[in-house]
Amino acid sequence: MNAYDEYMKGIVKPMREELVLAGFTELTTADEVKETMDNLEGTAIVVINSVCGCAAGLARPAVREAVGQAEHRPDHLLTVFAGQDKEATEIMRSYFPEVPPSSPSIAFWKDQKLAYFIPREQIENFEMEQIKEHISGVLDQICGN
Repeated sequence: MNAYDEYMKGIVKPMREELVLAGFTELTTADEVKETMDNLEGTAIVVINSVCGCAAGLARPAVREAVGQAEHRPDHLLTVFAGQDKEATEIMRSYFPEVPPSSPSIAFWKDQKLAYFIPREQIENFEMEQIKEHISGVLDQICGN
């Protein structure tokens, strides 16, 4: 590992831990993503994490709060880290090819397919509370039935 990779690994560590500590399973390899997604039963929320400010100040806190307060929680909480775990992220995105790559973003999975997607454009320039409400509403629809 070169000095840059080592530096970035240290920088993103707390960004990874923020979701892991909230109960998310971080998938860091293509094989982990395939194994998980090919055998996934029920509902899931998949956060495509990133180092940008809108991930740090908006997406991660909104997801943590929405899931933490949800009456209807998904069966699985998953995350991949765009820009860091490139192969894992690429494979995860292959499960919902109908949406363009976007990070941060949030995918909602039900019945082995994409049920809803919140792209970066619906995160950036919104208030954290608005994003949390958006996520909560989707969770109620997808996980409440």
